[in-house]
Amino acid sequence: MISEPSRHCTVELQALPSRIGQVRRIISAQLRSWHLDPLVDQAALGVTELLTNVHRHAQPDKTCTVEMELLLERLTVSVHDHDPRLPTVRGPSMSSTSGRGLALIAAVSESWGVRLSGGAGKAVWFTLPAPPRAAPPPCPVYGATTDGPFAPCPVTYLGSRTPSTARSVAVG
Repeated sequence: MISEPSRHCTVELQALPSRIGQVRRIISAQLRSWHLDPLVDQAALGVTELLTNVHRHAQPDKTCTVEMELLLERLTVSVHDHDPRLPTVRGPSMSSTSGRGLALIAAVSESWGVRLSGGAGKAVWFTLPAPPRAAPPPCPVYGATTDGPFAPCPVTYLGSRTPSTARSVAVG
C-alpha cells in the first residue's frame, strides 16, 4: 500500500531480496515526484541497508513498513519491523563482507536512530536535509506578455541571426 496525503509515503512489504529492489524504485519515483531528485541516491542506499538488516536479522518475521515523510525541509525515512532487538553498529575488519550498513547510513545521512514501538518492534530511521526550493528563472520566459519581475538578461544570438518579434494570435 502506498499513501500520499501530502508529503508522506508508506510501503508495507516482506523484506525479501526480490522486494528490496522494488521498494528502492518506489522510493526513488516518489522522491522524484516530490522534486527531491538530489536525495534519491542517499535515500535508496539507506532504505536498501535497512531492509537488508530486516531480511538478515529480524525475528519473528520479515514483515516491515517503509515510511518517508517530508516535514520542515527534512526528509525522514524509517523502516519499522516486529523485532524489539536493537541494531548495533559494528566495526568490521577490512576483510568483512558485511556489517557496514548502519555505519554507511551514519555517513550519508544528517542523523539516524532507533525508536522502540511499545513492545511491538522498532523503527530505524535516518534524516536527509531537503534541497532548497527551486529559484525563479533568471531570465524572462519566451512568449511572456510582460517583462515580469526579472532583471534585464543578455541574449546571445548564434551566427548572423537577428532577433525577431514574437507575436501571438487568439482565435475566438
